[in-house]
Amino acid sequence: MEIVGIGTDIVECVRIGRMIEEHGEQFFNRVFTPREVRYCQSRKHATEHFAGRWAAKEAILKCLGTGWRKGICWTDMEIYNEPDGAPRLFLCGEAGAQADRLNITDIHITISHCREYATAYALAVAGASPRRLTRVRPEH
Repeated sequence: MEIVGIGTDIVECVRIGRMIEEHGEQFFNRVFTPREVRYCQSRKHATEHFAGRWAAKEAILKCLGTGWRKGICWTDMEIYNEPDGAPRLFLCGEAGAQADRLNITDIHITISHCREYATAYALAVAGASPRRLTRVRPEH
């Protein structure tokens, strides 16, 4: 197994809350998939969960080495949860193509948040392990 890239991000939850208030559905549609919106809105502290997914997507772009260039869209990345609660990643579009170019077999992510901040860390690996990176949209 080879580490291909790492990324981390932190965001103020109030910043994401302001973006939601100012832009509403337009913000949701640009940044999050419908499943992400449903998940976050079902949580008691929805803004913290939106901020966590925002931070995770920023961290993922850093570990892919792209930032917001090369045609990548926010919705090329979808964070979903396994039944045990562990966050997992679905990639498509240009983000998925970049992962393929780098021979990435998995991107491990972790997300934490509190009232003020949300943070995420992503670790992209390639090599010996079988592909775990989801390229088919999960059914959850």
